[in-house]
Amino acid sequence: MQPRYSVAQIRDAERQALAGGRRLMPLAGAAAARFVAARIPPGTPVLALAGPGNNGGDALEAATLLRAMGHDVRVLLPSGPQGLPADAARAHAGWVAAGGATLSTLEPGYRPGLVIDGLFGIGLNRPLGADWQALVDTVNAWGLPVLALDVPSGLDADTGAALGRPIQARWTLSFIARARGLDQSGAAAGAIGESHLDTLGVTMPAGAGGA
Repeated sequence: MQPRYSVAQIRDAERQALAGGRRLMPLAGAAAARFVAARIPPGTPVLALAGPGNNGGDALEAATLLRAMGHDVRVLLPSGPQGLPADAARAHAGWVAAGGATLSTLEPGYRPGLVIDGLFGIGLNRPLGADWQALVDTVNAWGLPVLALDVPSGLDADTGAALGRPIQARWTLSFIARARGLDQSGAAAGAIGESHLDTLGVTMPAGAGGA
């Protein structure tokens, strides 16, 4: 079993990489886009769920690249672009510049072929709010393939505990390192699907991982 790390350890590795001049968000977006493109036919409709933080920025980067590959991609950004962190705001600007469609709510009757979950990632530490829970419930009711970025939204990345009813992912693609909460037990066991990792070229400290 590959080691798991705490959110604090992953954040520290991320900060060090950024301080060294690495731009991680485009790398994460490219990794997610490659992952999706390898699993769906050309032109498949894709819905990217973009949350208010950097996980949303990863989804926006992936959406821009998938659109360039010819997929019918839409972005749902429920909280709007205001207040996005700097890197995520740049990702949103790139999406808009590419001509991408940004939704604030789901259109009645709309059904994609695949969903990218970029709502919260490892940053969620409190129960999902009512509106976010309703969105997650809608996506789960579709029963479509879902790629969760880092952690399915609605899971505590450190403990794997459910913070509401989490996204039910077919695949979870972790960036940099796998979080401790993805240990295939408890709520995580039914939510993460297949667990995959892209380190984005970031090396975690030796011996720092947990079980």
